[in-house]
Amino acid sequence: DVQLQACGGGLVQPGGSLRLSCVASGITQPNYAIGWFRQAPGKEREGVSSIYSSDGKTSYADSVKGRFTISKDNVKNTVYLQMNNLKHEDTAVYYCATTLGGSAWSKWLRGNYDWWGQGTQVTVSS
Repeated sequence: DVQLQACGGGLVQPGGSLRLSCVASGITQPNYAIGWFRQAPGKEREGVSSIYSSDGKTSYADSVKGRFTISKDNVKNTVYLQMNNLKHEDTAVYYCATTLGGSAWSKWLRGNYDWWGQGTQVTVSS
């Protein structure tokens, strides 16, 4: 089975930065999409950012473009989400997820996700 371990959340002031990490284990396919979602209390889950293993292409929600950066360390099997200039509205539980297989990117864009990690809380408050 695939396991995704997310960490790095915390309390930060507006304008501050955090880096989330998602350590993946058990992924044997060379092609997969992996990324981050978030869910704030009373709101629907929102896709934040994703990255594709085969060519490194990325996607971002409009609300985080220019502030968040996703990256992947293949040696450490870890995906990072660098979050800068954090705003109150970024407060949420952040989850990582992955979609596996040769058509993983297309599946991801259609909303098909194979594995989820536990969440990590990000709170932006002064």
